[in-house]
Amino acid sequence: MKIICIGRNYTKHIEELQNEKPTEPVIFLKPDSAILAKNQPFFIPPFSNDIHYEVEVLVKINKVGKYIDEKFAHKYYDEIGLGIDFTARDLQNKLKDKGLPWEKSKAFDGSAVIGEFYPKDQLGDLLDLNFTLQKNEEIVQQGNSKFMLWKIDELIAYVSQFFTLKKGDIIFTGTPEGVGKVTENDVLIGIVCNQKAFEIKIK
Repeated sequence: MKIICIGRNYTKHIEELQNEKPTEPVIFLKPDSAILAKNQPFFIPPFSNDIHYEVEVLVKINKVGKYIDEKFAHKYYDEIGLGIDFTARDLQNKLKDKGLPWEKSKAFDGSAVIGEFYPKDQLGDLLDLNFTLQKNEEIVQQGNSKFMLWKIDELIAYVSQFFTLKKGDIIFTGTPEGVGKVTENDVLIGIVCNQKAFEIKIK
C-alpha cells in the first residue's frame, strides 16, 4: 500500500508557514514503514528538535483506479479516517532552503499516524467534515473539509493521473492551521465528526 500525502491544501496553513499558494496539489509519499503501530507511542527521533503535529482527514482507497474522472471518484472509497502527518520542521526547513526533497523530514519511521476509519455514509456531508486535534486536552487544531483548496474527489482524480491507486492506499488530504511542536509526555487526541479516531502519547 502507498501513503499519498497532500501538502498546502488549506489557505490558513499555507499562510502560517509563509509558503506560496500552489496552483495544483502538492504531493509527497510516505513508505509503509512510516506507519506508527497501533496503540504505540510516538518516539521523538534523535535527528530533530522540532517535531510538529499535522492532523489530517484520511481517505482509504477500495479498488484499483487510474485516470479517474472526478465524477466517478466517489466510487473509489467507502471509508474516511483521521491521522497525523508528523513533520521534522527543522529538517524540512533546511531541505527546502537547499531545494532538496522533503522525505527525510516527512517519511521517517513512525511519522504517519493512521487512526480509526468510519463508513463515509455515516459521516454526513463529506464537504463539511469537522475535525479537531487536542494536545493535553486543549484544542490546538480545528478544521473542516469545506476549507480544502482541493476536495477529496478532486484529489483522487488528480493523484490518479500520476499514480495508479490500489486497494488499501491511503490519502492524507492536508492539514489546517494550528500546527505546532510536540514534547515528551504530550497526549494527542484526534476527533472527527464527534468520534475519537486516535490517542497518541509522545515519548
